[in-house]
Amino acid sequence: MYLVQKEKDFAWIERASTLLDNKFNIGGFRFGLDPLLNLIPYAGQFASFGMSLGLVIVMIRNGAGSNVAVKMLLNVLTDALLGSIPFIGYAFDFFNKANKKNVNLLREHYFEGKHQGSAKGLLIALFIIIVLLCVGVFYLMWFIAEWLFTVLGNLF
Repeated sequence: MYLVQKEKDFAWIERASTLLDNKFNIGGFRFGLDPLLNLIPYAGQFASFGMSLGLVIVMIRNGAGSNVAVKMLLNVLTDALLGSIPFIGYAFDFFNKANKKNVNLLREHYFEGKHQGSAKGLLIALFIIIVLLCVGVFYLMWFIAEWLFTVLGNLF
């Protein structure tokens, strides 16, 4: 009974993912609603992110482990952050298929037994990367401010 319900939920998630990432085909190139929605400034990106996040929440509610859940959330966040960059993000959204990646992760988790266990190591690595990025950004801001003050000081 439980396996049948899991397969039904997985089929629903797979259909929703296909709608967002691979529904249409033009000249052999597949794309979905995700890149089309992102052509609408702000609202499209927000709607796309919300639908992708909703899929991840459904996956977590249906028993996805913390390790696979964090990987899926990283896919969605990467898609949202890089997809929000003007012009580059539009192209990125046509080629990056976060929902399809998440369905593949979920298939491997449910049916192949992969991505099991805790996400503690992944979260620690992510935290270290974020701290290093923040330090780098602050250093870059300091460097630019110092350069600007030097240039402005030389002008006056």
